[in-house]
Amino acid sequence: MEEPTRRIRARHTASTITVYQAYSPELGDPAVRQGRFPAAWKRDRMTWIKPSFLWMMYRCGWGTKPGQETVLAVEITRDGFEWALRHACLSSYVPGLHPDHPTWQRELKRSPARVQWDPERDLRLRPLPYRSLQLGLSGEAVRRYADEWTVSISDVTPLAHEIHALVSDGDLDSATRLLPEERPYPVEDALITHLHG
Repeated sequence: MEEPTRRIRARHTASTITVYQAYSPELGDPAVRQGRFPAAWKRDRMTWIKPSFLWMMYRCGWGTKPGQETVLAVEITRDGFEWALRHACLSSYVPGLHPDHPTWQRELKRSPARVQWDPERDLRLRPLPYRSLQLGLSGEAVRRYADEWTVSISDVTPLAHEIHALVSDGDLDSATRLLPEERPYPVEDALITHLHG
């Protein structure tokens, strides 16, 4: 079956969804130890969460880019994730979806969350012909994410390095077997119709 152009794919349970972020060890290590983001983690800045493990690997260079050496798997409540989708705006203007550019700009400024659809990646981090969701959180959404939605935080840096080593050796089958299992996330159309840019 052909992949739809835009779909949320993620590890999820009946009550949670796993998203990924990468930070310096100074932020990432305390977050893992405490199971929550430390005081040094800025709640007044936009933070981007990514349900796609491979898109995170593309973004952080398998946990090798400066300031992104610790890759976190953050399990959050589905209620929280869906609250963010409901209150999100697309990060770019789409004629036909938005009445006009000024209306979109006002909506973007007002929204505590924003959505980008970026090309999904394969094991060699090459773009695929379909897209994955990135969710930017600011203001109220950041505070809710850190203080209400987060269920657990784990360090998946060793997994990232192991998969990367297998890919580098050309053992794509073994690398594939280690990937987190991401399935289509069941979401009502009404929840994301406004995000289908």
